[in-house]
Amino acid sequence: MRLVFLGTGGYRPNERRHTAALMLPEAGVCFDAGTSFFRMPDQLRTRDLQVFLTHPHLDHICGLTYSIVPLMSDQLDSMTVYGTRRTLAGVNNHLFSDEMFPVALPKTEYRDLPDRVPVTGGGTLTHRALKHPGGAVGYRIDWPTTSLAYITDTTAPGDYGSFVEGVDLLIHECYFPDDMSNWADETGHSCTTPVAQLAKNANVGQLALVHIDPERPEDDPIGLDTARAIFPNTYIAEDKMEVEFGK
Repeated sequence: MRLVFLGTGGYRPNERRHTAALMLPEAGVCFDAGTSFFRMPDQLRTRDLQVFLTHPHLDHICGLTYSIVPLMSDQLDSMTVYGTRRTLAGVNNHLFSDEMFPVALPKTEYRDLPDRVPVTGGGTLTHRALKHPGGAVGYRIDWPTTSLAYITDTTAPGDYGSFVEGVDLLIHECYFPDDMSNWADETGHSCTTPVAQLAKNANVGQLALVHIDPERPEDDPIGLDTARAIFPNTYIAEDKMEVEFGK
């Protein structure tokens, strides 16, 4: 299975990273729709797109407005946006309010998250609530031969270890290095050591770190050696990086 990191930063874009969006092109699935969502049309491999939102903060939803071009130019036959009721209310009542964006997206349906959602390739998506100011949702997809989980905007290790247990690829936020752990606790984000320990304890295949602090655009903003000392198969994802996972 192929995953494309459309955007790997948090809060705001910088010259290196746009804000959160991930895409499984062959499955027609996206997670979140931050400022990097403008890259989505170039990766389209399906006529229908499922978008799963973690929460309604602007760095995760503002890119939905960019989808109007592929929807109107016949690149897409449909787009389905999933989220909690609170998230969808934020999208429809605020992002797409007449004052903010007075054009309804064509061929788009908004759906409350059911317990399970079928995904192309015989996969099943499940989700669970995460602790974050205002709330957030973590996702997992299991296919017959592979699996992934996407956990962002929460403080590791949390109580979701069993939810991500054994996935081939864990994509987890790591906004802060360990020496800023107090900020992680205060803002509802994660720092390096607890994320790596979570990956080790959950026996995942590989760990990709995302939602990086935009104030730290350097090559190693979170202390990668620290993470790899705990869980060796760890890397910091970069915008437009593509990875293959599973069988």
